[in-house]
Amino acid sequence: MTAFTGLTGVAGSGAGAWASSGPAVRAGAGGGTLADAEVGSRAESGSRAEAVPTGEARESGEPTLPGEEGGEVLFRFRDERITESSGLALSPTHEDVYYTHNDSSAGPVFFAAGSDGRTRATFTLRGAASRDWEGMAASRDPRTGRGVLWFADIGDNFDGAWPDISVYRVQEPSSLRDATLPAVRYRFRYEDGGHNAEGIMVHPRTGRLYIVSKEFSGSIYQAPKQLRTGKVNVLRRVGPAPVMATDAAYAPDGSSFVIRTYFSATVYSAPGEQLSKVTMPPLEQAESIAYTADGTALLTGTEGTGSPVYRVPLPERVLEAMAPTPTPTPTSEPGAGTETGREAAGGGTETADPQEDAGVPFSAIALWLAVAVGATGAIALIARRTR
Repeated sequence: MTAFTGLTGVAGSGAGAWASSGPAVRAGAGGGTLADAEVGSRAESGSRAEAVPTGEARESGEPTLPGEEGGEVLFRFRDERITESSGLALSPTHEDVYYTHNDSSAGPVFFAAGSDGRTRATFTLRGAASRDWEGMAASRDPRTGRGVLWFADIGDNFDGAWPDISVYRVQEPSSLRDATLPAVRYRFRYEDGGHNAEGIMVHPRTGRLYIVSKEFSGSIYQAPKQLRTGKVNVLRRVGPAPVMATDAAYAPDGSSFVIRTYFSATVYSAPGEQLSKVTMPPLEQAESIAYTADGTALLTGTEGTGSPVYRVPLPERVLEAMAPTPTPTPTSEPGAGTETGREAAGGGTETADPQEDAGVPFSAIALWLAVAVGATGAIALIARRTR
């Protein structure tokens, strides 16, 4: 479990950027304030009590959680070895399979659980260490379509105690049997110094990796497009993050991403461009977030033995913003001519003014030319008289 350390900085992260490389600037909203954390209403003396869900029971015997967004317990991890579930990811290739791992000092091990919460397989990463595993992500290789799992050894309670952090890339196992898997290690450092972080997300279309720091003035950092194993990769800040972010995840279609904090979640269309906050169930130690396979809901988990995984539907306003924009239907027949036209209010076709798309009216250009010519003539006349 990561403690509330490294709480330096000013709340609110300022402007961010969303670019394929480098810190190109895009104006963004602040990273949030302590008010966002709702500390007074959800916490007492640093602890978060898990609410006892009530309501109609599901077939699995788990009751639904009443609330604004209709969250419900999807399942509970039943494996007694899963005591500090810190990362959560839905399998890209196995139906109804959920991956998780424990927090620090638990070894480079992760678990595959079914929708009933029972462990179906346990995997160990060969050639990996677990200094402070804080999150994981799942994606598909854009070239092969194979599932890829990412494990983030990025926790740093002293905000710079480690010279670098590590992320391990593993090919998703094709069969769910206990096994040891080879891992590729990528080392990273932040362009602006050390940070504590718990959030990792991977863009589903590009395979680009992002790290989200866990601070009062948090940030989103973008990894290089091409990761190198033989050198330390530099993480560049591209936007702000909410106060004390504990995890992050991309939507399956890449249209949005979500960042989890101890008390809520926020969906973004891009760094600094917030779509909506999402009410989360109160959990003892909210640590993880992921999207469902269809992208219509969020999955969130917590630490503890027998910990629950909740399914929280996304608000309608988020689903509407994520919906693809319809492609306009052409109104003219192919080869019907080169005239530009538009449907007039009374029917028929109205011919477009050729100056309408010119950007600057012809009259303005003519006036500018006349002024320029006049000024040039005046300057020439003055020059002759002063000889």
